[in-house]
Amino acid sequence: MSLFLVMGILPIILLVMGLPIFVILMVSSVITIVWIMDLPITMIQIELFGSVDNYKLIAVPFFIFAGAIMAQGGISRRLVDWVVSLMGAIRGSLALTTVAACTVFGAISGSSPATVAAIGGMLYPSLKEKGYPEKFASGLLAASGAIAGIIPPSIAMILYGASAEESVRHLFIAGILPGLFIAFVMAAYIYFYARKLDIREGEKFELSRVGRATKAGGWALGTPLIILGGIYAGVFSPTEAAGVACLYAVLVAMFIYRDMDLRGFWKVTVDSVYLTAQVLIIVGAATLFSRLLTIAGVPQAMVEWIQALGLDAWVILLIINVLLLLVGCVLDPASAILVLAPILKPVILAAGIDPVHFGIIMTVNVSIGMFTPPFGLNIFVTQALFRVPLSSLYPGLVPFIIINILALGVITYWPDLSLVLVRLLG
Repeated sequence: MSLFLVMGILPIILLVMGLPIFVILMVSSVITIVWIMDLPITMIQIELFGSVDNYKLIAVPFFIFAGAIMAQGGISRRLVDWVVSLMGAIRGSLALTTVAACTVFGAISGSSPATVAAIGGMLYPSLKEKGYPEKFASGLLAASGAIAGIIPPSIAMILYGASAEESVRHLFIAGILPGLFIAFVMAAYIYFYARKLDIREGEKFELSRVGRATKAGGWALGTPLIILGGIYAGVFSPTEAAGVACLYAVLVAMFIYRDMDLRGFWKVTVDSVYLTAQVLIIVGAATLFSRLLTIAGVPQAMVEWIQALGLDAWVILLIINVLLLLVGCVLDPASAILVLAPILKPVILAAGIDPVHFGIIMTVNVSIGMFTPPFGLNIFVTQALFRVPLSSLYPGLVPFIIINILALGVITYWPDLSLVLVRLLG
């Protein structure tokens, strides 16, 4: 039984069978350790527990919990009301509000599915009521939610920073402009789409209305300012910011807005524990799998193979982008990043590509995978929440997939878009 069959073919077979990704990685790893490489069995627990013993990863459960509190505690609703007041009666204002609200909420939660659930639950019925076709409205929500994976604080960036041993703070700074750029490109498409269908909605812009929304949502607006402002000002690290976000969200939701009682707090806590466990068990299994690939010399072999081909850096990036887009169609972002980042880092370093810039490229790729058929997680969340048939949802996703891939091309081949703020603030 060869290494290629166990670590290359077997995972694909198990994936097609529908097994959870952590089971696939664990089964392949255990077979490799016991029957292929003849390594000590104690390596399994050492790698599993050692992988989650990482200071950077503490931020993951904190941001998951903070995002859940904000979604259930009235904070996200007030953020949406504030964004709506700014949009006024501009053409496509409600759809533009969806993109803006997902961007703002993503700057709090860092979770793409949580953003779809929180913002979609409030805006999807209104989108349908104002005349947007079902396929457009559902595609818009699934795609806009993915911005949360790119705009900092991003859980995907935290996982990349931990697996590739890069600064999470630098990744957060580098993700600001690319995240806003994708939001802008989507907003431009929405504006022309609304003009084409002659959709008119929204109320006339009034400064007094903005003032009321700002007053009502002042505490909610303080959340991204505290998180991101504290990180970029150097007051606290991303991990510490995540802890501060949790405390702030609890205080605002329970004692200022009073939209959450102890029963609701307990439910959010339990849900966050389950989601955290799902993420961290993938971290452990992927770390073990990647470690075995490294021992087998796979990253080194890839570097030597690519160097032998004599490819330019732009061609290498093109190949990697295609690979990541395909992987993103079948794997969740956490699994894709944790498995591939340690393998691809030596390749991009050998090609002279900045690892922070590559972290943004990888994050954008797996975020696009969140709403790319057949297994994009945002697709399943959208379908489950709004009962949209796949026959309607898939066509609605196509223009947003095309737009995001074009934006990915700009981000990939214009490194300064990611790195200029790192040089200024890093």
